[in-house]
This record gives sequence, C-alpha cells and structure tokens, in this order.
Amino acid sequence: MLDIKFVRENPDVVRENIKKKFQDAKLPLVDEVLTLDQENRAVIAEAQDLRTKRNSLSKQVGILMGQAKKDPSKLAEAEEAKAQVKANADRLAELEAQETELAEKIRKIMLQIPNIIDPSVPIGPDDSCNVEIQRFGEPVVPDYEIPYHTQIMESFNGIDMDAAGRVSGNGFYYLMGDIARIHEGVLAYARDFMINKGFTFCIPPFMIHGNVVEGVMSQTEMDAMMYKIEGEDLYLIGTSEHSMIGKFIDQIIPEEKLPQTLTSYSPCFRKEKGAHGIEERGVYRIHQFEKQEMVVVCKPEESMDWYEKMWRYSVELFRSLDIPVRQLECCSGDLADLKVKSCDIEAWSPRQQKYFEVCSCSNLGDAQARRLKMRVKGSDGRTYLPHTLNNTVVAPPRMLIALLENNLQADGSVKIPAALRPYVGGMEVITPKA
Repeated sequence: MLDIKFVRENPDVVRENIKKKFQDAKLPLVDEVLTLDQENRAVIAEAQDLRTKRNSLSKQVGILMGQAKKDPSKLAEAEEAKAQVKANADRLAELEAQETELAEKIRKIMLQIPNIIDPSVPIGPDDSCNVEIQRFGEPVVPDYEIPYHTQIMESFNGIDMDAAGRVSGNGFYYLMGDIARIHEGVLAYARDFMINKGFTFCIPPFMIHGNVVEGVMSQTEMDAMMYKIEGEDLYLIGTSEHSMIGKFIDQIIPEEKLPQTLTSYSPCFRKEKGAHGIEERGVYRIHQFEKQEMVVVCKPEESMDWYEKMWRYSVELFRSLDIPVRQLECCSGDLADLKVKSCDIEAWSPRQQKYFEVCSCSNLGDAQARRLKMRVKGSDGRTYLPHTLNNTVVAPPRMLIALLENNLQADGSVKIPAALRPYVGGMEVITPKA
C-alpha cells in the first residue's frame, strides 16, 4: 500500500505505474482517492479549528458566569457563549464521524492501488513476458523415458491419490514409504540449509486473523487462495510468510535488531482457483502441502541486497540436489499488487523438457509494513517503515517432482543426492517395489 502523501504529490507517477501493470481499470481510483483526501483534510482542518475555539470559548464561559454572579447583565452573554460551545461540540461530533468515514473510504481505495514497481522490472501484461536471466546446471534429457511423476511415486508404493480422493476430494494425496521419507528429508535439509545461512528457525501459527491477511496480501490474492474458518475471524495460511510477517503487526522494532532473518516450516492450504491442465492430476498444484520459507525484515536501503541473496540461496540449494534451475524475472503484469520486484526459480523437468516454477522470491518494499503498522525505531529516535521480503526455500511436492525426474535411473531406481542422504537414513538409492 502506498502512502497517501506520495499519491497526493506524485499522481502522474502512480497513474503511469498502474498502466505499466496493465490495470487501466484502476486509473479512476487515483482521482477518486485524491478527491476524498482533499475532503478529508478540509474536515480535519475544520475540526482542529473547532477544538481550538472550544478551549477558548470554554474559558470565556467560565469568566462570564463568574461575572454574571456580580453583574446579572452578563448572564445573557454567558448563555450565548454556552450555546456556541454546544453548537461547536455538535459540529465537531459530525466532523469526527465524517473523518472516520472518509478515512475508511481512502484506506479501501489505497489497498487497491498497486505498489510502485522497481525500474528494473520488465514491462509486460502477463507471465508470457517474464524474462529468463540465467541458468544454473546443464539440463539433461536422458535416452530413456521419464514417466509422469505420480507413476514414478507409484512404482515405490509411495503415493495414493485415490484414497485421498475418497477422504478429502481432488487436490490431496497420501505419501508413503520411501517417498514420504524423502519428502520429510527435503524439508529437514532445507531447514538446516537456511539455519547455516544464519536464519532463525520458526514454526508459526497456521491460522491468522483477517487483519493480518489484509496486511500481507491483496484482496485478489486473498479471494483466490485463502480458506476461511466458518464463524471465526481466522484463515488457514497459504504460506508461512503470512504469519511470519504478521508476527510484527503493530510492533516497533529497535533498529539494532534488524535485519530479522527467519526461516519457517508450515503446512500450506490453498483454494487454487482456476487450476487446470495435465499437471493438475498429480501433486504439482494441490490444496494442501508443506513448505520451508525464508522471510527478511530489513532497512529499506538493504532490501535489494537481501533480494539478491535470497534467490541465490534457492539456486544453491537446488543445485546441491543435482537439479538444474534457471532464474526468471517476473514482468510488471505478473507482479502481485504489493510487490516491487520478483523472480521465479524454475527447475528443469526432463519429462516435459522445460522448466517449471519451484520458488518465488519477492521484495515488497514497505507495503506490508504500512498495512500492518510495522515500524522501526532508529538510533535518532525517529521511526520509519522497514522493507519485507520472502522466498520459498522448498515446497516438497514440486521439489519431489524435480528431484525424482532429475535423479531417475534407466532401471527405474532413483539416486539420492549426497547432500540429502543424512536426512533419509543414509540411503543412496531407492528401488521400485511395483
């Protein structure tokens, strides 16, 4: 969310940014919010003037009532002053109600106006315009067939989607045996990987209040992703970023405690509206999965350095598991409204002979901090808004796809990368059971 003062002073910049994000339908919001802001400031000024006059009139009434005890001719003047005080109080109550109403209207509009994107972001309407920046590792297509990922898992008796369908419906699964062990091993490896990078491990709440949801994401994202607990002000998290950033709601962080570098484990729950296509048959896009996340809260001048570090951590982790990846810069139209800059890390799929998304690294500037009223107290005693960033460490359903496909051998066995072996009881290979 932008600062209303910024919109007031830079309306053309805000309009141009909306056009760059191909959201022209939001252009009228700028004029609308500026009109409301002007009205609100006039109301605030009148209210402040009345408060000043109230203090003066109240003193005057006291003086006149004292004089009226000695001189009855002063009583009428005192009563007139008292009537003016009452009229001012009534008008002030009206103005304060207007101020509250206008402030809420302004806030709702400001929540819809997208954040200012970084100048380095490529311009384009959708993800088809995302730009490949660089590749890491050599993508290989073996001379033997790579089955669909659920077929690979089934060969190890490692997945049962039919039973999950009977129990929970589409978009769920049972993982079993070696596949379940690898799944948990990947999460444990990712946890220790980030701890070794200096991040603090955290297990957060898996449900959050509505004001936290509104603070961390746009209404569009919320409608498409979040499951609400009926009858309660609670939502199931779609990623632990939500509760990790929410941890700082209404807090003032001492500057010396920055940066806050946290890595968190959680289950994730998503509606996945609009999911379709062949990949939806497996575990690529599902309603429930587990994930290791990284979150940073830092000084504004440090956020781009952290952005660079964070996506490189993802590359390093995937390469340590023998998975080729590439970095894809997200274009303006593919950025969620709160994001300043974002990139995807995509893993190589030998079966599809293309890359697919496994991590998403985002710099959100001060948007989440402003929504959540997070502040930092500097050494000079002044407060300012920090910047927030997040990135996937691993989401094992997609990581499993990449790991199984890239380490599948001609005989149907899967080689376990050396870095992962200590987390799966030392296994070096798993062999098919069916």
